[in-house]
Amino acid sequence: MTLVTRRTALKTALSGLTAATLLPVSGFAKSTPTLAFSTLGCPKWDLNTILKTAVSSGYQGVEFRGLLGELDLPKRPEFSTQLAETRRRFASEGVRICNLGSSTQLHHADPAKRTQQLDHARRFIDLAQQLGCPFVRVFPDQLPPDQPRDQTLRLISDGLLELGTYAKTASVTVLLESHGELTHTDLLVPIMQAAKHPNVGLIWDIFNMWVDAHESPTAAYQALKPYIRHVHVKDARVTGDKHDYVLLGQGQAPLREAIGALIKGGYQGYYSFEWEKLWHPEIADPEQAIPHYPGAVKRYF
Repeated sequence: MTLVTRRTALKTALSGLTAATLLPVSGFAKSTPTLAFSTLGCPKWDLNTILKTAVSSGYQGVEFRGLLGELDLPKRPEFSTQLAETRRRFASEGVRICNLGSSTQLHHADPAKRTQQLDHARRFIDLAQQLGCPFVRVFPDQLPPDQPRDQTLRLISDGLLELGTYAKTASVTVLLESHGELTHTDLLVPIMQAAKHPNVGLIWDIFNMWVDAHESPTAAYQALKPYIRHVHVKDARVTGDKHDYVLLGQGQAPLREAIGALIKGGYQGYYSFEWEKLWHPEIADPEQAIPHYPGAVKRYF
């Protein structure tokens, strides 16, 4: 018969306790975010630098909002004559081109301007299909004072439906960004309800909506949850009507609340770093800001 000593029993119990602490606890598993960055933050980087930085910094995706100063991506050789090579290189490094940021504005009532804007979006949808990119971003943008608000909202939702129908055959989803004069849920929700389509969704720009609409992230998320497919993340210090962009975690953006709402709601998309260097050249250089983001944002998870 084998005798179990007090020391043996204690050792066995401690071993079991140690093993238990290493096991994931149901309901408390730590979320691992899927990260991307927008090329808005690195307007002078070439494709090599963008891809190398994405890999070395631990990003899973890149969101193209221009390349080397050219916002109309189909005009760049990397997205025209060299497109197949661009797609191959990203795939070989395990980095996805996750979104193409067009400049399309959907608020225009003038028929010529509207046609021009919709054609611009279609070119980006065609490019996204060729790249295997899931999303194309468009803007709602303005509420023209000489145009009835209901008409503007209808123009935007009708444009989304038209583009969503076009994108369906390309397996691409058209995303409206909370942007410009349309950052309030009471404007965005009716647009998205009227534009209900499997190939239409929304980009939630957390900071823009919070600083412009003064809505809590929890309330904004609850209202927009059915439509959110992509998220833009940035931080800033706010003084009155002015805000200065700073490295993530050094400002006042309510990111913990927003990311908490996304996690609780089961969001599985990209958390894309939108460092607006192209529009604000005075902010930190991309060599500092873009590698900093992955470690900084993971603290919120």
